[in-house]
Amino acid sequence: MDGSSSKSPRGDGVAVAAYTPPLTVARSELLYGGSDREFRRLVHGLFSFLSLHETVRTGHGAYIGLPGIQYTILISIGHLTAAGPVGIKTVAEHLRFSGSFITVETGKLVKRGLVGKVRDPHDRRRVRLSVTAKGRTLLEELAPVQRRVNDAQFECLRSGQLSELTRLVEALIACSERAVALQAFLTGEQRPHEGSEAAPAVPNAAS
Repeated sequence: MDGSSSKSPRGDGVAVAAYTPPLTVARSELLYGGSDREFRRLVHGLFSFLSLHETVRTGHGAYIGLPGIQYTILISIGHLTAAGPVGIKTVAEHLRFSGSFITVETGKLVKRGLVGKVRDPHDRRRVRLSVTAKGRTLLEELAPVQRRVNDAQFECLRSGQLSELTRLVEALIACSERAVALQAFLTGEQRPHEGSEAAPAVPNAAS
């Protein structure tokens, strides 16, 4: 069945080969009637959702004069602070970015006076981050617009569905991290269409 073809007539009566792509998943839980069509629908739907969500995030940031990633870091620091001291590692683990990347982007927020940075009194090698009064003012200005847009984006969710969706997303993130590592390993081996030279390893980064 996978990768097979058959003849089907065109509108003008000329037979053309119909192509059936190979399956992109093998687990029975991801196949409906032996087909991966529903899985492909999910994957392509996620592409569309993530693209739209990135547009929303970019818009939130632009409203207060920040790139999307800096807006995300700023609001993350604000929310994480409610649970205790926040450092570079805290933000990096929360957003699943490298510590070096968060350090660079946080430095830009510090220069703009939106994030405060002080030495951790218990560990002088670490710093504690906080949202400054100027940063809080920007987040307060954004909040009315942010609430309306976020309510509209997730208006399809009913009571209890938010928690279930959050659980599924966190599970998908964990699975995806393992998939990225597997892909890096597999694509570092010789590919079927290549000659004697092995393909270069793919960097271990999510796409």
